[in-house]
Amino acid sequence: MKFLVTGCGSIGRRHISNLLTIGNIEVSAHDLTPDGRNKVKELFGINAHENYEDALAAGPDAVIVTTPTNEHISPALEAATAGCHLFIEKPVSHNTEGLAKILSIVKEKGLITLVGCNMRFHPGLKKVKELLDKGTAGKILSADIETGSYMPEWRPGIDYRKVYSARSDMGGGVILDAIHEIDYARWMLGDVAALCCMADKLSSLELDVEDVADILLRFTSGTIAHLHLDYVQRVYSRNCKFVGEDGVITWDFNEGQVGLFSAHNKHWTWFKQPPDFELNQMYVDEMRHFVNCITGVEKPVLDIFGGAEDLRIAMAVKQSAKEQQFISLIQ
Repeated sequence: MKFLVTGCGSIGRRHISNLLTIGNIEVSAHDLTPDGRNKVKELFGINAHENYEDALAAGPDAVIVTTPTNEHISPALEAATAGCHLFIEKPVSHNTEGLAKILSIVKEKGLITLVGCNMRFHPGLKKVKELLDKGTAGKILSADIETGSYMPEWRPGIDYRKVYSARSDMGGGVILDAIHEIDYARWMLGDVAALCCMADKLSSLELDVEDVADILLRFTSGTIAHLHLDYVQRVYSRNCKFVGEDGVITWDFNEGQVGLFSAHNKHWTWFKQPPDFELNQMYVDEMRHFVNCITGVEKPVLDIFGGAEDLRIAMAVKQSAKEQQFISLIQ
């Protein structure tokens, strides 16, 4: 099987490495910059194309799109038109322009697609999902979901002001950047019926995007969830809590554990993640899942249609913050 990775930044290089680890996959790359091409050639010894049309002409079975967010649609559309299966990093795009055309081609050609929301492969959140599906906390009434970290410390040695997350013209901002939380809220709780948001650029960081967002989601089930997203916390934080009629389910990224409180016996049960778990395993599992979807062994946990729904919610969140309005998503 032949894979093409377009966009050779840090996430593109991670996917190349993991694909080579999985084995029995021929990997090539495409990047517009000589530095990007040279880096993957040196690290992995693979062919790296300057011209995207040449890269597609080599006949890849699947294309991995890891360009900046605002540059996802064009290469994805060309790949889909060429009949390639698609993996697109989250979010699908920075707006909905051109998305309907891709969705139409994917449906017409029966292409396999996956959107890169790797948190769906984290053992902690997978355990939370399992407990929710089993009804261990009863009917879920509310949820609190949080993620925050200090952007300048993400990539030592790299000027944070130049990365896509800090720039509105490249699809940055914490709402789109932290779409993982919107995605797994929907994964856990179902369809979103309505929402509202307050968001702004509040810190002294040199950004032109929102760095703090607080979102309220009302689900069709009636559940109300609060999501807090930020670029400003000086200590990394990622956690969630689901409150049910019969108990509470919690997860904390830093603690590496899931908690289940039972209202029946007033007892906490703790589920520790595997002691040898490494973060890259999420990405390996994600890419292996994509390969298995192409071969028909599995079905995508988040295809492009699901990714498009995540984006629709995120864009409504941004609209709510801008217009200071409560927005209904019921169609």
